[in-house]
Amino acid sequence: MTREGQHLEFKLDWNDSAKKTVVAFANSGGGLIEIGVDDDGSVMGVADVDGCMLRAMQSISNGISPDLARFVDIRPEECGGKMIVLVEVRPGVDRPYYLRDKGPRPAGVYVRLGAGSIPATEPAILEMLRGVPRFSFEEAACVDQDLTFGEASRVFGEADVPFGSRERRTLGLLNGDGLYTNLAWLLSDQCTTSVKAAVFEGTDKLTFASRQEFSGSLFAQFRGVAEYIGRFNSTRSTFDGSLQRHDERDYHPAVVREALLNMVVHRDYSFSGPALVSVFDDRMEFVNFGGLPRGMTKGDMMLGTSLQRNPRLAAVLYRLRWVEAYGTGIPKILDDYHDGPTQPTFEISDNAFKLVLPSHNPQARPLARENTTPLSSASAEASTPVLNRRTALRLAGRPEGTARSEVEQETGLTRAGAGKLLRSLLAEGLIEKHGSGRNTRYLRAVDGQHVEG
Repeated sequence: MTREGQHLEFKLDWNDSAKKTVVAFANSGGGLIEIGVDDDGSVMGVADVDGCMLRAMQSISNGISPDLARFVDIRPEECGGKMIVLVEVRPGVDRPYYLRDKGPRPAGVYVRLGAGSIPATEPAILEMLRGVPRFSFEEAACVDQDLTFGEASRVFGEADVPFGSRERRTLGLLNGDGLYTNLAWLLSDQCTTSVKAAVFEGTDKLTFASRQEFSGSLFAQFRGVAEYIGRFNSTRSTFDGSLQRHDERDYHPAVVREALLNMVVHRDYSFSGPALVSVFDDRMEFVNFGGLPRGMTKGDMMLGTSLQRNPRLAAVLYRLRWVEAYGTGIPKILDDYHDGPTQPTFEISDNAFKLVLPSHNPQARPLARENTTPLSSASAEASTPVLNRRTALRLAGRPEGTARSEVEQETGLTRAGAGKLLRSLLAEGLIEKHGSGRNTRYLRAVDGQHVEG
């Protein structure tokens, strides 16, 4: 029989002691309250399920501070032929949580100890307060106020998104006092945070084949790193029984792009050390400062949920259409490998995050390096044509369609290559062209067929 414990408590009905348990779970490791279950685990049921859920929601909303709503899930469930109510509480990120009528002191702050909820000591409360960030790195005023935005202006111009004083304030580059924020510094030409990229011979770090460091605006860093590692993203050609050639990149450009964007968006920029990108014969590694945001688990991440460490930076990239939606990057990466022999791996610590992408051609890599020139962005146009077509059609299938620049970013093709791909899809009647100049958008044709392959 299930017993109450560190993360489980039974209640016959919702009452004030249940509210204390919610506070304790939020301040500790989270937990589950089963309402309609006796202390010995016997299921008694709840007569008025809707009323019980309403009382629980109102009690948590009105009686606990800070706001805990996004970390609590209340739902009915049938158990042994009877209806009970489950109150699931995840660890909060704004500890200490406390009973609003008692305040942030031992009488109002509870923690979990075994199967009980007990008042927190004053030292424990102070430790919680020290662990809560009192400011956002993005929003803090930047030390260097002499900033220029040459690269950022170019990127906003290419996306046809305004980047004047009003927009900079709205996006969070300027604070209420008119000072540049750290977000502005990250996007400026003066940004000193960096990414170190390296290519190694073999499968360890004993021998460098090439290395380079990228600094300046995050936009320049992203493009520089993408172009650099793209030169070492080789293509393997095979032939089937019908002598049809099949090309396979070591790493699909769209997946590498998602990995780089994930590194840019979720990095903890309060750490001064560089991010690291390493290319081996059998894998590519991305190492970043900053573990998962508080309140988020690895399981949450794998499901595609998103808790933004840098929400303003993410909003900028969304405005530029560099990202489609929050929380889609990891699922896209996993989907690319879903039927492969090896899968991406994630290593997460309190202050670091590591993503490892296995090569699609691990056995071909040493031979390719010895006998071929590293692949340039121009020669990438000849590789993975089916994947690039699928990517372009997926983008065009969105309600807003796509622009040529977005196809470039998603596929890794050059401007000319993306234009050629779009013209081919237009000629086949799979997409339609709307607008002209910078306002040109491509949308899936109403009767367009699915791409082959």
